[in-house]
Amino acid sequence: MLFDRKALDGQRILITGGGSGLGKVIAEGLLKHGAEIYITGRREPVLEEAVEELDAIAPNRVHYRVNDIRDADAVESMMESVWHDAPLTGVINNAGANFLSPTVDISSRGYRAICSTVMDGSYYVSTAAGRRWIADGRPGNILSNLVTWVWTGSAYVVPAAMAKSAIHAMTMSLAVEWASAGIRVNAIAPGPFPTKGAWDKLDPTGKGLGATDPATVPLGRFGDVRELQNLVIFLMSDGCAYLTGHTVAIDGAHHLAGPNTFATLSQLTAEDWREARESIKASVEEEKQQRSS
Repeated sequence: MLFDRKALDGQRILITGGGSGLGKVIAEGLLKHGAEIYITGRREPVLEEAVEELDAIAPNRVHYRVNDIRDADAVESMMESVWHDAPLTGVINNAGANFLSPTVDISSRGYRAICSTVMDGSYYVSTAAGRRWIADGRPGNILSNLVTWVWTGSAYVVPAAMAKSAIHAMTMSLAVEWASAGIRVNAIAPGPFPTKGAWDKLDPTGKGLGATDPATVPLGRFGDVRELQNLVIFLMSDGCAYLTGHTVAIDGAHHLAGPNTFATLSQLTAEDWREARESIKASVEEEKQQRSS
């Protein structure tokens, strides 16, 4: 184990989208090192299942709040509820939305679904926590989960690339504005770390095309979630208090080599895209069934 198990003792961290995927992976890593965790999401059964699983790691140190971070008022109510227990020391903007599609086929509703979750939600959560820290005279720590497309852009995931780039800009901007209040603001940009749900939408063909092809990563493999956990633990700890305003890539040099985007999907035929849409639709339907069960 890279870090002491007490490295995050006393930390109280909220993770949006913490009930599944990388959010749950991050929660697991933080819990193992002493943090108390709040996970949020829209699907209560998913959150309940995650809490049950995570509670086995750290009994009585993980809680959940059902919340739609696209709603600013709902975020404020959630923060009031959490602060009623005790003030947070950090927040992790992890909730995301994305799917592969030719941009000409994306509806305005699809565009808003992605941008409202990624951009609006991250802003609402960050400012809701920030204004409370500033009012209380407390330090704080904000970490956002981004993508390497914030530097390169990417075809076929344009709304997500736009929204994540906005949070990259927010990271740099708030780091300066809130530094005097003792609030650090950073981000991470993971390369390919396969997780159920997200991967179904980013690799619906199962062919590992574009950014989901491990052969295009200079290190020649996907990321190990333990490596991601280590980076998050470091950034949320008190051991790097002079680091703020940065987005840190953890991608095996993927974006530096140039193949980290989905540009090669231009090779897909109309039939390929039809099959991809059907696969994505099936994944969404499966999530809906889980939500209603």
